[in-house]
Amino acid sequence: MTPPSMETVKRAIGKEFARTSYTYHERDAMLYALGVGAPSDPLDPAELKFVYELSDDFQVLPTFAVIFAKDLVRQFLSGDIAGIRYNPMMLLHGEQELDVLKPLPPSATVTSQFKIADIMDKGSGLLMIFEVDSCDGCGDLLARARTSVFIRGIGGFGGHRGASRRVDIPARAPDRVYEETTLPQQALVYRLAGDANPLHADPSMAAIGGYDRPILHGLCAYGFAARALIKRFCENDARRLCGLDARFSYHVFPGETLITEMWRWNMSEIRFQTKVKERAAVVLSHGRARIKA
Repeated sequence: MTPPSMETVKRAIGKEFARTSYTYHERDAMLYALGVGAPSDPLDPAELKFVYELSDDFQVLPTFAVIFAKDLVRQFLSGDIAGIRYNPMMLLHGEQELDVLKPLPPSATVTSQFKIADIMDKGSGLLMIFEVDSCDGCGDLLARARTSVFIRGIGGFGGHRGASRRVDIPARAPDRVYEETTLPQQALVYRLAGDANPLHADPSMAAIGGYDRPILHGLCAYGFAARALIKRFCENDARRLCGLDARFSYHVFPGETLITEMWRWNMSEIRFQTKVKERAAVVLSHGRARIKA
């Protein structure tokens, strides 16, 4: 693919897309929870509450808010964003930042506004950053997300390189660790929540992207990390996790084991990273979670 012109890039920065509306119900929230590995123990009431609507304390995982931007995924798959053209199989999720302003209700109609916040030239590819504000039916801000995507092969257009977000972790052993194995069909379950990128399901599409088999969604691993943080630092109360940032540093194959290492930074912030046990690779780095006391 040919890199975009600087004129095209300048026109794209700041572009706002039409508002989108997403209505979800308990079933959608439960399907998402299953997609990110819940429950690790189906007999544990503290985990069952994420996937069973008749639980005494049914809760929606806060990272379900990333699904509010699923129309953005459709835009990614089009191969054309604001005049910037590319092969969708060359697009990778770079980073995800999420702030959840209040606990997600069991069902709601959410309206989201998308904007291209910036575009950077990384040489080997183009980095595009989106901001997404999602409001509930009353117009109150429910969640705010910042999503970066890296598109391989269309860098070198002359734009600014930008600064990298850096989150250091303490130089000591993790305060807490959580290990969980993904299912061989984990990507096929997760995609039902709204991310239908064939890279995660179709071996031929994965091959175009340079993988010998479909890979797990970065946001699925992100959801596994969120559950680890909720379990180890929030007494399995999902309402206490109100923010999560991470960089997608390496791919995960369905069926691999994720190890999330966590460090308390202060009373309201946890630093973390997630590794794949089988390959000793860090797959989520520069992780930062915000929790309520």
